[in-house]
Amino acid sequence: MRLKDKVTIITGGAAGIGRATAQRFVQEGARVVICDLNEALGQEVVKTLGSDASFAVVNVTDRAAVQTWVDGVMARWGRIDVLVNNAGILRDGQLVKFRDGALVGQMSEADFDQVIAVNLKGVFNCTQATAPHMIQGGGGVILNASSVVGLDGNFGQTNYVATKAGVIGMTRVWARELGRYNIRVNVVAPGFTATEMVRAMPEKILDNMRARTPLGRLGEPSDIANAYLFLASDEASFITGAVLRVDGGIVVGT
Repeated sequence: MRLKDKVTIITGGAAGIGRATAQRFVQEGARVVICDLNEALGQEVVKTLGSDASFAVVNVTDRAAVQTWVDGVMARWGRIDVLVNNAGILRDGQLVKFRDGALVGQMSEADFDQVIAVNLKGVFNCTQATAPHMIQGGGGVILNASSVVGLDGNFGQTNYVATKAGVIGMTRVWARELGRYNIRVNVVAPGFTATEMVRAMPEKILDNMRARTPLGRLGEPSDIANAYLFLASDEASFITGAVLRVDGGIVVGT
């Protein structure tokens, strides 16, 4: 019961790593509030989390909607102890794509902007809405989802890599700014993880992911959830501004 009665809010909590984190935190005694855009999945997940858990449809790119959600959590529980900024999307594409000397494709401006809005601005929105409540409550923990590609780069992911590197940068700023208020801010950087989206990929691609991972397997969402659990617990009370890779030893190449 390492998180007994800790009020935790998790974005993107309806599936994958977010769902696994919500389930793991509940096992450790937390009171969990999740948000997502997928209402059907969110309602399904929250039924498995116990009577204290709740779900809301929230678009993290909408600052006003985020504030309403956070204020609602405060109205019910009177505090927020842990924020897990997990929501994120992919819109992959090469910066420019040439064939036979001619430009045949490029990442669209819309795809760039959408990924930035969700993966970077969404983290900013949720943290800015939550931090004042943590300060007034005497402290808290903020955990942000990056990726190994935010550290190593990756082919065809200009937008995604920019956001995941940006999250690391923001985390280090916030660790400095918020430490005086007893708020710890850390990053988890997963490698190839067997979420529903990844499992749906062709087996050939999955085999390549396993082959590039020194431990010889994909990560499970529970592996990432356990990392979040450690960083949220008092066992990590002197850790802030850190980036924890949970990646099976991979170094992402081209």
